[in-house]
Amino acid sequence: MKMPYVVVTVFISIVLVISALAFLFHGLEPLNSPSTTPTPTQKTIPTSSPSATSSPTTTPSISNGPTIYTYKIVKTYPHDISAFTEGLVFDNGVLFESTGKSSSLRRVDLESGNVLQKVSLPEEYFGEGLAVVNDSLVQLTWQNNIGFVYNKSTFSLLGNFSYSTEGWGLTYDGKSLIMSDGSSNLTFLDPVTFQKVAQVNVHDGNTDVTEINEMEYVNGDIYANIWLQQKIAIINPQNGVVKGWIDLTGIYTSNNIDDVLNGIAYDSQTNRLFITGKDWPELYQITITPKN
Repeated sequence: MKMPYVVVTVFISIVLVISALAFLFHGLEPLNSPSTTPTPTQKTIPTSSPSATSSPTTTPSISNGPTIYTYKIVKTYPHDISAFTEGLVFDNGVLFESTGKSSSLRRVDLESGNVLQKVSLPEEYFGEGLAVVNDSLVQLTWQNNIGFVYNKSTFSLLGNFSYSTEGWGLTYDGKSLIMSDGSSNLTFLDPVTFQKVAQVNVHDGNTDVTEINEMEYVNGDIYANIWLQQKIAIINPQNGVVKGWIDLTGIYTSNNIDDVLNGIAYDSQTNRLFITGKDWPELYQITITPKN
């Protein structure tokens, strides 16, 4: 009877030894496991990332700022010195003009400067920006919060619309009317309902550009007069970034401080750019080139 007990005792002892060894090796396993190494490895990835070391190259530099353009006068045309120009647009060979003070809407012969057709606004309205939308002319007023819509051929009044801000400049990009109000904002209006559909803030770098006046849509950009300044801003309408400045210093000088640069028209068929000012005796066709 002793032998079976001995065998059982030995068997049990062997099982206990094997279990102890298994436990020992299992306990040591985490010390050698690679599963603990990813955490410090992940933390070091950003410091060696190419994107982190290349970030200084995205810092704006002078070369990334607005392009400065100079101008050359190609041709000079007569301009009515009683036309206090607030809106100007060229459409299919015809020059249309909106004037302030003695406010009016005009059809003008480019070559002679003669007024071919004219409708005067009531005295309480001060004419401002002007745009052609298909067969209509849309004219803003300054502080009356009202715009007028005319038949382009007959100048008959088709209707009006209202807005909450002042009215300064106006242009049309083929989809939306784009309006300035003297601030740094450009407001996009539906050309049928005249409801606001979008707005962008105009800025040169980190500086807001205010007192945006008469405007013209030119090949995807907005050319804009800045009140009291002899330069035109070239604006990206998608984001309001000023892409360039046209320096028009010296193109015309007046003794009257109100007779400032204001009036941009573009002939898309012949790629001609026209500019004038309030009560200026001349309208200029110009070309622009970057300054060296």
